[in-house]
Amino acid sequence: MSTDDMRIGQGYDIHRLVEGRRLILGGVEISGEIGLDGHSDADVLAHAVGDALLGAIAAGDLGTHFPSGDERWRDASGTRLLTHIQALVDAAGFALGNADATLIAERPRLAAVLPQIRKGLAEMLAVDIERVNIAIKSHDGLGAIGRGEGIAAQAVVLLRRKDT
Repeated sequence: MSTDDMRIGQGYDIHRLVEGRRLILGGVEISGEIGLDGHSDADVLAHAVGDALLGAIAAGDLGTHFPSGDERWRDASGTRLLTHIQALVDAAGFALGNADATLIAERPRLAAVLPQIRKGLAEMLAVDIERVNIAIKSHDGLGAIGRGEGIAAQAVVLLRRKDT
């Protein structure tokens, strides 16, 4: 396999935590009284992975494809966005090799629901769970995330050409 047959992309997203909104991470609803604010469902994990996929095929970013001023995407699920992005990846002739993501949050505590989030993300990406890794980190009280004001996610994906 040559390097022309592989692509790497990286993505990042961050949203503010607010009261009275659902918290969705990797397509999984996390019970509680706080959620992420955004035009769509604000699934930072799905958004970071989506940006990484778009970057790997040199197709811009989420803001290019799903502008916040476009009402068609209001409250859109991360699953809906990733389905659209996966069609672009497929049309470009690539398939996901693996995804590695990091959730960065001080609150809520996510360790207990990490297996469900990982499974949810794998299902969103339509790949075996062995192709998806998610780590959880905190900011140890530093900055806005450390104060519990938001959640961020970073992701790296490896794509491989489908015919190899």
